[in-house]
Amino acid sequence: MSQFSRRRFMTSAAAVASSAILSRVAIASPQDPVVDAKPDPKLGGNPISREKVSWKAVPFPLTQVRLGNGPCTIAMEADRQYLRSLPPDRLLHTFRINAGIPSTAKPLGGWEAPDCELRGHYAGGHYLSACALMYASTADEDLKKNAALVVSELAKCQAAMKSGYLSAFPVEFFDRLRERQEVWAPFYTIHKIMAGLLDMYVYCGNEQALDTVQKMADWVGGYTGPLSYEHMQRVLGTEFGGMGEVLSNLYAVTGKEYYLRMAQRFDKKAFFDPLADHRDELKGLHVNTHIPQVIAAARYYELTGERRYRDIAEYFWDEVVNERSYCTGGTSNRETWNTDPGKLSADLGPTTAECCCAYNMMKLTRHLFGWSPDARYMDYYERLVFNHRLGTINPEDGTMMYYLPLASGYWKTFGKTLDAFWCCTGTGSEEYAKLGDTIYFHDDDSIYINLYIDSQVQWPEKGLRFKQETRFPEQQGTTITVLADKPAHLAVSLRIPYWVRGGSVKINGTALPAFASPSSYLTLNRTWKSGDTIDLNLPMDLHIDAMPDNETIQAAMYGPLVLAARFDAVPNEMSYGDPGPKAGAEQKVPDIVADSSNPTAWIEPDAHQPLTFHAVGQSRPISMVPLYQVMHNRYAVYWKVSNKAV
Repeated sequence: MSQFSRRRFMTSAAAVASSAILSRVAIASPQDPVVDAKPDPKLGGNPISREKVSWKAVPFPLTQVRLGNGPCTIAMEADRQYLRSLPPDRLLHTFRINAGIPSTAKPLGGWEAPDCELRGHYAGGHYLSACALMYASTADEDLKKNAALVVSELAKCQAAMKSGYLSAFPVEFFDRLRERQEVWAPFYTIHKIMAGLLDMYVYCGNEQALDTVQKMADWVGGYTGPLSYEHMQRVLGTEFGGMGEVLSNLYAVTGKEYYLRMAQRFDKKAFFDPLADHRDELKGLHVNTHIPQVIAAARYYELTGERRYRDIAEYFWDEVVNERSYCTGGTSNRETWNTDPGKLSADLGPTTAECCCAYNMMKLTRHLFGWSPDARYMDYYERLVFNHRLGTINPEDGTMMYYLPLASGYWKTFGKTLDAFWCCTGTGSEEYAKLGDTIYFHDDDSIYINLYIDSQVQWPEKGLRFKQETRFPEQQGTTITVLADKPAHLAVSLRIPYWVRGGSVKINGTALPAFASPSSYLTLNRTWKSGDTIDLNLPMDLHIDAMPDNETIQAAMYGPLVLAARFDAVPNEMSYGDPGPKAGAEQKVPDIVADSSNPTAWIEPDAHQPLTFHAVGQSRPISMVPLYQVMHNRYAVYWKVSNKAV
């Protein structure tokens, strides 16, 4: 691990000790995404668990978490309005045509156009997942109704094709895949549809969706079953999304073991073997082809107990986060890992970094945190939430980005409402529907407060509700109020982020004499009464995040926030259309002169505007704000910094 990596995500001894104390009780309940699965009355109302390895801490169901005021709610509401704007008949058009069912709807554009080989991935997949998650997050009955209509009509399409196959493209695409002829990722699309249907069952209780996804899975088994191991490995040379994950989750819901065996047919030996041996052979790989495979490995570990799969997931996470991630937490350039570990300074451009990768790394991080509730996982997760997820959805219309450019002088581009439907439109639609899913975790006798987001969570089994009131990140801390049916003894574990300088906590207005180290959990173990308050102070300061291989290329941060200089506004036509700006269309930004002994001295906070900063002693005026606040302007995150002459 590089010096840069150790500085960013180093786990302190206090964090390890705290995690060990707080994680002593294993929870037997299904894991993502089946945490909200229907309870089985034969088990006293508890969800069925197929897990061989239970999470030591589990997230509260989305139905028990509600967001309050703040940037996450703004993003979620923009997503909700976007989902509500999508007409079901247009979403279903290519599915109906493929099934021989007449349709007069106007086709969608972009990746859902009738001539796109990936058609159906959003309309029958991401859309269903996003609506199901949004229903769990907001109880939006209209979205649930629209999604149920899509499920019903997809089932009709499946019935018309008779074999269990369901897609918006002909089954002949899979003939091309079997023969290793050129085709654009048919299993990738099948995965999205299966995941959407399964989410409709898990979060909305839609039995027809479960029946439909099982028929799809049976078709997949009929396709893959006759293929030899070697032939199947060749098939896996074409992107196949999270097939291993969705089949594992289907097993977790149904208990049908052949789904788990089928899932493991999607183990890609050439990718897993080096990771299992702790060898970084990621250079040259298409990034978002492979992160979902590691999420599948995490599920295999949980469902089989095979330690090899955990080794794969943990080593992969360490390498990507510590050696292949930018200041935002994002990874990839031109959708690929192009360099050796830690060599990032020359790998910046208009296509750094893909939003799907951030979405999937967040999913993977939740698994690792569940196994071992370590604050460093949530340090990274927070980095992605505030620097890569917020700010890549347009609050004006809910459109989303494909890449988050990190080369200086570029700008953000968003997909057109009905003419994009990129992969990142899909994962974004899901992400912004579930922004409450990681704020709070729990074990039998403690709650983990991982993220400082205005929200509340209900814990009906304990007769407790926690209300978090904060303007974070404008406010440097949070206030948590306990509402209890009766006094309850419980450990409240507060994440102390890696970026905190100092810090303090008060209970009912009385300051505690001790605190905790950065990147650890502060545990408050006591009997809580209704009306008790926790005031957590988390001071932020300016700090530098330098490239691991070139300390003169630096990003400025304030607490968890990546700061961006905001330059000229771009016209509307430049903000919409292509997945990213054209290479070479950037504007030159000034170099920075700084004192290496005081590397943030060139940045001063604005005395009148929160989260606004100004450069001092530079060749031109520069104003800086958090990257997520920049929408329709050119910007700069990384600076070429030279040492000030003494």
